[in-house]
Amino acid sequence: MNLTEFNDLLSFGDDTSTLMMLVWVLPLILFVFYGQRIQLLITAHEIKKDIKKLNEFGAQSIRETLEYVNRLPGTSPRVQDDIESIIDYFVVPPQDMDTSGIVPKVRAVLWNRESYTRERIKSILPQTDDAQRAKVQTLLEISSTLRMMHKVVSHLYLTAKKQKNYPLILPLQMELPFVMEQAEALRDGVAPFMEGQPVGDGIGPAVVGSMMHGMPHKPISYRMVYTESEIEGRHAILLKPKGPEPVTGKPDEALVSIMEKFTINAIIMVDAALKMEGEESGSVYRGFGAAIGGSGVERFGIEEIATKQNIPIFCVVIKQSIKESITLMTDTIHRSIPTSTKHIRDIILENTSENETVLVIGVGNTGGVAQ
Repeated sequence: MNLTEFNDLLSFGDDTSTLMMLVWVLPLILFVFYGQRIQLLITAHEIKKDIKKLNEFGAQSIRETLEYVNRLPGTSPRVQDDIESIIDYFVVPPQDMDTSGIVPKVRAVLWNRESYTRERIKSILPQTDDAQRAKVQTLLEISSTLRMMHKVVSHLYLTAKKQKNYPLILPLQMELPFVMEQAEALRDGVAPFMEGQPVGDGIGPAVVGSMMHGMPHKPISYRMVYTESEIEGRHAILLKPKGPEPVTGKPDEALVSIMEKFTINAIIMVDAALKMEGEESGSVYRGFGAAIGGSGVERFGIEEIATKQNIPIFCVVIKQSIKESITLMTDTIHRSIPTSTKHIRDIILENTSENETVLVIGVGNTGGVAQ
């Protein structure tokens, strides 16, 4: 066939060939009747690869946790079975049909789980100290979270595939990039927690810890310490979780104890915050309200006390990505400490008078951050 005959075959004139009609009509028919199924197959293939990655992330974190535990003194032969059972712990949320009093119920359930897990780890590793057991507990939380993420994503994928329901798989496709970003951050966060290094989320305790440097500190509440200082003629109470073990403490309970000792005129909370796309990591912002994440129990407790006592709450946040918050603290985020300290001093000057008392709380995981 020469070039002229080939052009005649694919021409769009009145004498359009039967072959050309089939070239255009058959794909149209195919996509009308099978387009949804084709799209489902393509999407399902991509999701399946991510599910495999999630499974690998979970298995890797468990393997590394077991390797770390086996290096500790007094490890029992049944340690693998014990670790596996702890990873599979779950929490049944309290009944919220009547929301009155729901926060104390949530607090009780979460505290029971945390304290029981801590005691279980102590029984498994009786010859270790509190810092080592705190590391193990954090590593188990990471492994448990990765395993649950894999289970949920796999469940949604298999349900959509079983029913051949493309609209059901579409929300999973949209959310999966965010899920994978968090999963990769958790996977990369195993090493710094294992080595006792600070992570990005520890910038709040790091800021307050730098202000406490060289001063004697006192324990107050569960794994929380405070120091009394003087800032710009004001009496300052500096509060943070006790480092360098990876804990977040209970700042709401610490606030209750501090209120019994001092008359607080203002509260300033320092914490990491997820940055928006386009924002620079390590940028520092001032705001209002209780800057603290987690289950919301601690935030509720702090807000309730501050509201009843008519105490204003200010906050200083250091922006970072979700990966930066869980992995080794970057130099960019660490360099935000002087700027954060300056913001704290400015807030104190602008909102309190001399001889008044201000409470500064460093919020976050204090692993690798001393005081």
